[in-house]
Amino acid sequence: MSDRMTMEADIVCVGFGPAAAGFLITLAKTADLPPLNVLCYERADGIGFGVSGVVTRARGIRASMPDLDFSQIPMATPVTEERLLYLRNKSAYELPYIPPFLRKHDGFVMSIGQFLEYVGSQIMATGAIQIWPGTPVEQAIIEDGAVRGVRLLGQDMDVLARLTVVADGAVGAIGRQLDDQRRKPHDWAVGMKMVVDLPADNGLTPGTVLHTFGYPENEIFGFLYVHPGNVASVGIFVPSWMRAPEESAYRYLQQYMMHPYIFQLLRGARLRSWGAKSIDESGRRAEPLLAGNGWARIGEGSATTNVLTGSGVDEAWTTGAQLGEAVVELTRAGKAFTRENLEATYVARRRASWVESEARIAEHARDGFHNGMLNGLIGMALAGFTKGRVTAAPWGRPPGLRGTSRSRPAEGRPDIPYDGQLFVSHQDALLMGGKVQATPGFEDHVQLTDPHKCEQCADQRCVLMCSGQALAILEGSVPAFDREKCVYCGACLWNCREGNISFRVGAGGLHSNEN
Repeated sequence: MSDRMTMEADIVCVGFGPAAAGFLITLAKTADLPPLNVLCYERADGIGFGVSGVVTRARGIRASMPDLDFSQIPMATPVTEERLLYLRNKSAYELPYIPPFLRKHDGFVMSIGQFLEYVGSQIMATGAIQIWPGTPVEQAIIEDGAVRGVRLLGQDMDVLARLTVVADGAVGAIGRQLDDQRRKPHDWAVGMKMVVDLPADNGLTPGTVLHTFGYPENEIFGFLYVHPGNVASVGIFVPSWMRAPEESAYRYLQQYMMHPYIFQLLRGARLRSWGAKSIDESGRRAEPLLAGNGWARIGEGSATTNVLTGSGVDEAWTTGAQLGEAVVELTRAGKAFTRENLEATYVARRRASWVESEARIAEHARDGFHNGMLNGLIGMALAGFTKGRVTAAPWGRPPGLRGTSRSRPAEGRPDIPYDGQLFVSHQDALLMGGKVQATPGFEDHVQLTDPHKCEQCADQRCVLMCSGQALAILEGSVPAFDREKCVYCGACLWNCREGNISFRVGAGGLHSNEN
């Protein structure tokens, strides 16, 4: 143990996203639970500053909060209409059938930022749990193979706890510190979106959901969700198995919005907010260790994203609630938070739930995309309709295989009509939509391990795929990092093929609660 100042708690939670919210609300709503000192530390400067405009069936959320009135949450509304479209350069084809595994007809459109602010207020109102935004956790404290707590960044403070809950997302520093080295290769995507104000006469019904694929590249999936009050979320997913992106994700998003079908819905709209994040699309086949002595992992960093159903928020929430139930059981029984006890309670609940059964169906659903777009789509359909028994790709994919899908040529892509309202420069989007800020007093959280490797790099894909243009070539061939522009998406981490980027915990980033 170090000579730093220490504080003791029963439970410390790293990160406040859907998984942590599900965990904490479960503890907060449990009656007759012995008093617990529970602390939650969130890296971002606000508890609603994460990124994810979402359509979700909300099964786990509604099970945890059966009396939840979604009308009390800004930007939330039931799904009223759903369409699946294949986009070509200048045309759109609406598919007459939406596979049941993709449908969200009984779900809700909402903003995760607004939802987390609402749930966070409910949690803190109980007085039993504290949530501290703007407090990055630097590392887990490990002694004799057990996690004893966490070290706060820049505060000369260690927080010791009987249980550390790792809920810091797909690229979280603590999750990566505790990663099981046996993990398989990951599939990633950059998810980037805008929230826009629609003109009053837009004709779109709140709750309308569009799923798209095929434009501006074959491999790019897109979406448009309509919120109440003439507001919409529009965005894309740029996957890591795309062989050679020709544009940045921001440029692809603008091109997507310029597609004739999408643009007719957005004409006259104005940018309201903007954001981006990394999504771990590997699912169950890259599942890490879920629990150890003194710690447990929940949410996206524990491989909850389901690429077949296009869902992740509800799965993340549900794993948090399952851990909450396990903690209640162990606390009432007076048992320690050992790996054995956590596996018998938390992991066992997870294995017996719909999260696990649906994850198994989706486990190899995306493998086909490494052999081409058509093979990938066929594989997803086969996996969905056969409950995962058949896919279009071999079950055993060679380790490290990635990026073998082929992008189609950029034929006739439109020029972007910058208007200062909807179509603005990348840097203007950072300020107008993302409201990006860098908290003073912290060192750069993105650093190059060996600049010489950057000089030898042929494609410098980390620069192209940086969501905020925080990495740029200013002199020579070594990227320079500007944390004033970083949105903390983590795309640089998995786009560096040489593993030459040190992506540590940091503060600041996006400052919008609508993403």
